[in-house]
Formats: sequence, structure tokens, C-alpha cells
Amino acid sequence: MPSTDPARRAVITGLGAVTPIGNDDPTFWQNAKAGMSGGGPITHFDASDLDVRIAAEVKNFDPATGMDRKMARRMSRFIHFAMAAGKEAVADAGLDFSDWSPEQRDRVAVVVNTGGGGLEQVIDGHVTTMERGPRFVSPFAIPALSGSMAACLLSMEYRLTGPVQTQVAACASSVITFLDALRMIERGEVDVIIGGGTEAPLLKMGFAALSNMGALSKNNDDPEGASRPFDKDRDGFLFGEGGAILVIESAAHALKRGATIHAELVGAALTADAFHISAPEPTGRGAAMAMRKAYMDADLAPEEIGFVVAHGTSTPLNDVTESKAIKTAFGDHAYELAVSSPKSMVGHLLGGAGAVAALCAVGAIRDGVMTPTINYHTPDPECDLDYVPNEAREGTVDAAMVNGFGFGGQNAVAVFKRFEE
Repeated sequence: MPSTDPARRAVITGLGAVTPIGNDDPTFWQNAKAGMSGGGPITHFDASDLDVRIAAEVKNFDPATGMDRKMARRMSRFIHFAMAAGKEAVADAGLDFSDWSPEQRDRVAVVVNTGGGGLEQVIDGHVTTMERGPRFVSPFAIPALSGSMAACLLSMEYRLTGPVQTQVAACASSVITFLDALRMIERGEVDVIIGGGTEAPLLKMGFAALSNMGALSKNNDDPEGASRPFDKDRDGFLFGEGGAILVIESAAHALKRGATIHAELVGAALTADAFHISAPEPTGRGAAMAMRKAYMDADLAPEEIGFVVAHGTSTPLNDVTESKAIKTAFGDHAYELAVSSPKSMVGHLLGGAGAVAALCAVGAIRDGVMTPTINYHTPDPECDLDYVPNEAREGTVDAAMVNGFGFGGQNAVAVFKRFEE
């Protein structure tokens, strides 16, 4: 149950994003409300010999947005995204750490989760070792590939000496950020958390593996229409990259400094399917249990949730299972819910997906606009909920839920609501 003590309540005060439809949060939010697709032909490498030749790439991104160019050359793309989004979130929150005491810095945590980290460093380092020899491998390769380095570099940027943490939980990774942040605030361990998720997985090997698994859309002739969650004709997800960082702080800390509060983080939960390395458990039991536990943790009745930002991958199995799980968790209220998948626009960002979904949940509460599920044309009888098809919808949202379900049966759910003093 959420605390009534403002020192133990977690609120959102800063937002930052790097996505296939915008390299900052305001641009992302405008394009998400407009139903823009980030899909297009793969430009990162020659994909002519692949079955899948489309992706949702981050476009026109300058790594120097978030870090010194020299350091950027040494680090991985997933770190570039986190640094840029993190700096934006800190600025949006109106935080200036320059005059903070060491004791104040001790009470700021950085939690940035990822599914894979700097995988390109592994591939490039192996090629260099085999073709040129071990002496030519970069001494920065290990830090650059480390999944925890995005969080570490953000802490170094602002000399923050509280907890620095990274968890790897596949596509559920960045939703777990919110559970950890909420618990830190509730326990009084910190005053501020800079947290979210980031991923830069668009490597040829990854496309080959996921394509062979049957997970990716092969709609190469229509990349903008390839990601179609909950639509009967969906054929897999659109591989994407990017991430988002949010500033989460205690309500007491935010109010004391006069910060703008976008929403409150009130509940979260984790469960496991314990079923299969990639497929969801067919009944959706584990996912439903995570949703129930999350709204119970938030001390909300199911009827108080108005908007679900779904995992909604556009794969045949996930979308049916998630729809079943929502109906199990919410009962008759499931048919009153607005359910939307941002992956229809940004593709699947794996470890960055949940943090980007949280931007949609927070934006809906703040602005009264629910982002659409685009490319929804042919209803699936097994997916029979209100998926906010094709166009954004205006309406008051007092509480919103974010779902993240990962390979191996990892289920993470977070709940946000309108902040009231």
C-alpha cells in the first residue's frame, strides 16, 4: 500500500527519450500522439541477404548530445542513448547537482536497465581479434560492452554516489526500474532516482537469430505498417532501438524544491511464467498475476485503472496471451479499459521498451491523451479489447498501467496515477 508520508511517495519529475520517432521527449510525445511509425529499411548494415530487411532505427542522432565525442567513440550505442535521455530528464526535472553536498549526492540513485548492453563490442572485438590480432582490440571494449556502464557513466556525469544498479530481464528490464525506484523511495533510502532503460540491439546476427525464431515481421515492403499489435494479420515484431530515462523522486523532495510533478509511481510487481525460454505461458496466468499484484500494491481497485500501456509486441502468441491476461486480471472492467501498444510506432526496444511505455502512461495522465495502436485494421477474435485503434484518444486518465513481459517468462508491471498532495 502506498505511503501517505510525502517522503515515502515516489513521483515523476523529469522525462528524457531517444526513440525511432523522436530524439527527445517532446518530439517523441507529439509523434506518438500523431501515430507516427518509426519503421523503415535497415541502414545500419547491408541487409540484402536477410529475410528481414526492416527495423525501427533511431535517426539523425548525435552521440555528442549526451557525452564528450572522445568518450562517445569509446562507448557503445546503448550508452549514447542513455546519456542523452538521462541529461534531458535531469534538465526537465530542473535538477542542478553542481552545488549539492556530498551527503545530498549520497541520496541519489541511478538505475538503468538493459537487455543486452554493448553487444556490438563483442562482435567487433571478435572480428578484430581474428583478423588483426589481439593487440588491436580496444582496451575500452570491456567497459563499453558492460550492461551496467550506462548507469555508471550517468552517475559519474553528475558525481552521484548513491546506489548504481542495472538489471537484465530481457524485454521486462526497464519496467523493473520502476519497482526498484519505488521500493528505494518507500524505504527512505534515497531522495532521487535517475532511472529507465536503453537498448541498441540492431545487429545482423540478432536479426538472423530472431528471424530464424519466427519472431520478426517480414513485411519488408511496408516497414511503417509492419508492427501491428493485436491485429489479425500481425506476423511478428519490428526490431527497434532507443530508450528513455525518467527522474523519480520523493514527493517531499520534489515539493520542497518546487518541481513540476508529472505523475506518481504507486505500484509495481514481478512474477514468472516458469514455462518456456521464449513463448508466453498460454493462459496468461503469470502476466495476470503481475497485473493484479501491481494494482493491489498501488492500493487501487481494478476499476480505477483507465489505461493499460500494453507489452503488445505484434507477435501471434504475445498479443493473444496478453489479452487473456488483461481479462483475467480485470474481469469485466477489461472491456472498459483503453489498451495501447507503443510498439506499433517505435517497434520493440527490448530492454528499453518499458521505459518508453512509461512515457506514454505519464503523458496520458498529465495531458489526457491516450496514444494509439497504429496499423490496426483487421480485428482478431482472440484479441477483443479496446486497443485505441489508429488514432489517439482524449480523455481523463487518473491511473495507468505499464506491462513488460520478457523471454524466459519474466513479467513486470508498474502503475502510475495522478498526483494529489
